Amino acid sequence: MKIVVGHLYPEYLNIYADRGNIAVLQRRAAWRGHELEVQAVSADDTLEPGAHDLLYIGGGQDREQALVAHDLKGKRNQLLAAADGGAAVLAVCGGYQLLGRFYRFANGEELPGVGLFPLHTIAGERRMIGDILLDTELVPGERRTIAGFENHAGRTYLDEGAEPFGRVVAGFGNDGASGAEGCRVGRAIGTYLHGPLLPRNPWLADWLLAHAVAHRTGGEAPILAPLTDDLERDAHAVSAQRARDRGGRF
Repeated sequence: MKIVVGHLYPEYLNIYADRGNIAVLQRRAAWRGHELEVQAVSADDTLEPGAHDLLYIGGGQDREQALVAHDLKGKRNQLLAAADGGAAVLAVCGGYQLLGRFYRFANGEELPGVGLFPLHTIAGERRMIGDILLDTELVPGERRTIAGFENHAGRTYLDEGAEPFGRVVAGFGNDGASGAEGCRVGRAIGTYLHGPLLPRNPWLADWLLAHAVAHRTGGEAPILAPLTDDLERDAHAVSAQRARDRGGRF
């Protein structure tokens, strides 16, 4: 079947190899006989609820975030309707921040967010950089690890009762203190873990694809045919060990 991905602001929010996440989704869909059509959704484009099975928004610096924030706020109702309608969402770093309520610069100015995730972000003085390892449970009863790389100065604070994407085993996470990383609302995931997020964590790519298929069919998320993933498992193991070598922070 055809799976349609809406890639938000690819010309602005595309640092740290985030486009590689799209390439992984395309390849893993193709290996199973599906077509992944990627549609750029940029400034002044209309975001049609129901048109996309998966929405992806990548990372960017403060300047790029400022360029798209108000246009994205204008798409707020359509984006929330898409998520409420069952579309999967992956938001990375700067995109993750903009899907919260607001991002506040050090000088007190604020960029508006869309409020999909129950959180806000405040700029910090020291960047939090390095390999990071998470423990997560996207499927009840199935604990998995996520290995990646973080590079952000923003401190993100979840509302009380909000569900993080994962708990930090080693690294900084949302704010360097709480032990939480990212946020999850239904089929929507926000995270500071940059590309190559999905190459190192193929099971997460498959989770997103399965929920995109569920949106397309209107049914439950299917169990996708397994792939070999030997290289991907090796990449995950190397990244996870680098994070552990940093020492557990929580």
